Amino acid sequence: MSHLRWLAALAAVVVALVVQVSLFPHVAWHGVVPNLCLLVVVAAALTVEAPFALLLGFAAGLTLDLAPPADHVAGRWALALTVAAFLAARVRQDQKPSALAVVGTVAAASFVATSLFALSGLLLDDPAMSVAGLLEVVLVAVVWDVLLTPFVLPPLMKLFARLSPQWATT
Repeated sequence: MSHLRWLAALAAVVVALVVQVSLFPHVAWHGVVPNLCLLVVVAAALTVEAPFALLLGFAAGLTLDLAPPADHVAGRWALALTVAAFLAARVRQDQKPSALAVVGTVAAASFVATSLFALSGLLLDDPAMSVAGLLEVVLVAVVWDVLLTPFVLPPLMKLFARLSPQWATT
C-alpha cells in the first residue's frame, strides 16, 4: 500500500505541476498563479503521517524549483513547501478536520510558503524580488490558494485517506 500511496502522491504532484506551469499562467493575476503543488502537500499533511507529508513537500518543491520556466535558485520552493508541510501536519488532529480548519490551514501554509520563498529571494538578491511587491504577491497567492481549496483538497484528502487507512483522519 505504501508504494501505491507514493505513486498516487507523485502523480498528483506531477498533474498539479503541469497545470500550474502550463495552464495557470494564462489566468495569472499580477503575475501570481495558484500553487497547486502546495495544495497537494497540505492535503497530504492533513490526512497522513507527517514524515510522508514532509518528504512529499520536499519532492513537490524540488520539482517546482526545477520545472521550466523557473528562474530562481533551486531549493527555495523545496524549503518553502517542506516548512508548509510541517506546519500543516502540526494542525492535524486525530479526527477529521473541519472545513474551516482546512481553509485556515491552506491560508496559513500559503502565507508561510510564499513569504519564505519571497524572503529567500530577497536574501539571495533575486532581481525579481522587491520589498514593495512582496506583500502584494503574498496576498494574491493566499487568495488564489484559498479560492481553489474547495475544489482541490477534498478529493485529494479522500485519495490519501483511502491509500493510508491506518493514518487517515478523514
